[in-house]
Amino acid sequence: MEQRFFVIKNLKKVYNLNTASEVCALNDISFTADKGEFIVVVGSNAAGKSTLFNVIAGSIPPDKGEILLEGKPITGLPEYKRAKFISRVWQNSNNGVVDSMTVAENLSMAKMRSSSVGLRPSVKHEWKKEFTETLERFHLGLEKRLDDGVNLLSGGQKQIIALVMATLTHPKLLLLDEHTASLDTKMNKLVLGVTEKIVRENNITALMITHNINQALQYGDRLILLNRGNIVLDLPKKEKQNISLAAIVEKMDDYS
Repeated sequence: MEQRFFVIKNLKKVYNLNTASEVCALNDISFTADKGEFIVVVGSNAAGKSTLFNVIAGSIPPDKGEILLEGKPITGLPEYKRAKFISRVWQNSNNGVVDSMTVAENLSMAKMRSSSVGLRPSVKHEWKKEFTETLERFHLGLEKRLDDGVNLLSGGQKQIIALVMATLTHPKLLLLDEHTASLDTKMNKLVLGVTEKIVRENNITALMITHNINQALQYGDRLILLNRGNIVLDLPKKEKQNISLAAIVEKMDDYS
């Protein structure tokens, strides 16, 4: 039997167990992902999306279940160890960058995450060349702002830098945690375009949370619909291209 790149198996998480406020955030869910697959996870509030990401990243432990990456169990690994091969981009761009540092310093910090080499001036010079070439591909002029403070960038520009930081060392898994939700329409579309470009060019396995069902239908290879901790739809690209927005909303209502 072929080994899948990423496996979620019978994952369960219950908050406030055996109390009046008990909530089953993940209800024994299972799914797999191939190398380089881009999965969009959609659902309303309290669907279990954030809990799913927190369990995958190691921020909280599951009550039951297993997570495997490249055939190896990572369920018991602490968050700091998973951070070496799992990257996360948050909704708030300030969670992914350090405002008091320059663009180049932020990118250097991300570069050092997988390097044992100290930040010597010669190394930094070599890295700046790499950063310039990386940012040039997006045609946004950010390669000319390496020495600018990150605090001078717009929210969308910060999010692009956060994306580059998260993928600079080619993580095995990328978690995109509603990373465009706080952006205006124009910048939202721009950041999503950059996201897809980075994921495709680097063949990164990615999971992206969104509230926006239209985005879920437009982007990625596959759509997973969560509702109250259950996977109620799991559609590959061909099938999701043939489903309507109304059908997804109806499916969500069926589980409300």
